[in-house]
Amino acid sequence: MIPELGHFALALACVLAFAQAFVGIWGAHRRDARLIAATPGLAVGQLLALAAAAGCLVYSAVTNDFSVANIAENSAIAKPLLYKITGTWGNHEGSILLWGLILGICGGAVSLFGRNLPSGLRARVLGVLGGTSAGFLLFALTTSDAFARLWPAPPDGAGMNPLLQDPGLAFHPPILYTGYVGFAVPFAFAVAALLEGRIDAAWGRWVRPWALTSWAFLTCGIALGSWWAYYELGWGGYWFWDPVENASLMPWLTGTALVHSAIVVEKRESLKIWTVLLAIGTFSLSLSGTFLVRSGILNSVHAFANDPARGIFILSLLGLVIGGSLLLFALRAPTLASGGIFAPLSREGALVLNNILLCSICAVVIMGTMYPPFADLLLGQKISVGAPFFNATVFPLAIPTFAVMAMGPLLPWKRARLGPVLAHAWWAGLIAVIVAGICAIGMKIVTALAFGVAAWLILGSFAEVVERTLLFRAPVATSFRRARGLPTAVLGAAIAHAGMGVTIAGIAGVSLSQSKIVALAPGGQTQLGPYHFTLLDLRDAPGPNYQARIADIAITRNGVPFDTVHPERRSFPKAQQTTSDVTIETNFLRDLYVVLGEERDGQAVLRFHINPLAPWIWLGALIMAAGGMLSLADRRLRIGAPSRARNAAAALPA
Repeated sequence: MIPELGHFALALACVLAFAQAFVGIWGAHRRDARLIAATPGLAVGQLLALAAAAGCLVYSAVTNDFSVANIAENSAIAKPLLYKITGTWGNHEGSILLWGLILGICGGAVSLFGRNLPSGLRARVLGVLGGTSAGFLLFALTTSDAFARLWPAPPDGAGMNPLLQDPGLAFHPPILYTGYVGFAVPFAFAVAALLEGRIDAAWGRWVRPWALTSWAFLTCGIALGSWWAYYELGWGGYWFWDPVENASLMPWLTGTALVHSAIVVEKRESLKIWTVLLAIGTFSLSLSGTFLVRSGILNSVHAFANDPARGIFILSLLGLVIGGSLLLFALRAPTLASGGIFAPLSREGALVLNNILLCSICAVVIMGTMYPPFADLLLGQKISVGAPFFNATVFPLAIPTFAVMAMGPLLPWKRARLGPVLAHAWWAGLIAVIVAGICAIGMKIVTALAFGVAAWLILGSFAEVVERTLLFRAPVATSFRRARGLPTAVLGAAIAHAGMGVTIAGIAGVSLSQSKIVALAPGGQTQLGPYHFTLLDLRDAPGPNYQARIADIAITRNGVPFDTVHPERRSFPKAQQTTSDVTIETNFLRDLYVVLGEERDGQAVLRFHINPLAPWIWLGALIMAAGGMLSLADRRLRIGAPSRARNAAAALPA
């Protein structure tokens, strides 16, 4: 009965989504006050129906209702409760339902928190969100039904993919999807603006908080997925240019450009057409990532099973959403008024250069990710594009991007002179050069340059804060008082840019890692760097739904006992799969990374890594996201636009 209620709720949500799309867009077009007023209620109703559907699926998983095919294929009685709950979105059908739920939350948020938007604009935005949601919910009902029944019901389920039975990956999809789906709101604002034929500074101020929130969640989602791959897959690395990893990186790059471009629209009413195109492109890349993962085109540890019917449906939806929005852009963009004029050397110019470089990096990633499958499809040629290609092509574009990141906030709007800017940031540049020079003594030039860039970003990002607070040039009390008066958006931007510097330092540090693979019997010893490893014992231990083989390894440093670690290999009988449970001993300046491999002739294959500064990679990502969220606390983003909108609306004739 509960699965049928969930299916009914999903069908109801689909109907409400279609109604939301029609009522919102048609009502705004006809300027029908009743239809416009009804649109937010439809969006909230859709959200409630989707929440009910998701709740029914979770209930079915918790109660081990194996008459539901989705539960029978992805759960088991012995599965821990946490993974029964989170496992509902760890499969194709559940992930599509999660996608729809988050999209419903976005529509509900616009309905509840967008009351100060012009009513016509809000109706159009909700209409576009409703149409997008309707497509996904129709997809869920037709080819990806999470509530499909299985008869006769098996006594136990097949169990979850062991790689997904991990806390990091349990919460990775909701965070990542919030970033993916959240860009639907800027997309909806862009399409609504094209339908309305008007973009102004207030539009940029409305778009920026949504884009910034989505960007922060997507940053956290990518970082969490990277961290999971680091400690769960046992490869010893953090980013492998996996095609599905690239699918999440592409909208992050254009989303970053969108956040910065929206600033120019808000401050100077420039780059309007470009910002609209970025909003469309970012959400289009999010949809493309969904298609790539679920169509079976890409071979990846993350990809879902190949299903032509699902791939064709998503491809059709992709063509409708992307093609329709781009056609509307081609028809309406020329009618949008151009914004203010600015010199190449200005803050606007720096943001434009930032956009160009980020989109160029995105184009390189798209080419490297999509060319191999298309070459295979069209030419019958098997081509492998891996880390060497991406490292060689992305790095030259990344260096000027990072240079502009620190310099841009120091430039004034409209027109600037280079001399005063260099006078404000000379100390950060000098320290960066010194850091790079010192590192070049014992490191590769590329690594030394990366450390110099990291220092430049971390220090240069706060150059504007130092200048505006008169730090080191005024009494401490004066600087503190001026700091308290700074807009939180300024502090948030500085923190986010510095977070990128921390991540770059972590990446540069990991490039200096040391590793060793040995086969040891109990009592065997090996050395790596200053650390001495002794295999004390190999033993078995039962888990909730797996059997573990554990290695006890004592670590000494320069003859002094340091730690004892316990890497595992876990065997899952139901899935007939074995995974590695890596042990990582960290002090946030380096990771000791130990992996237990297979056993041969009484010896265990062990892999040891010393990864300097590895934790900084994910610490930097969290700092970036925190900076983005801090910017959202800026008072101007919360009440500036609504008050302006009300004043503008009051001045218009009826």
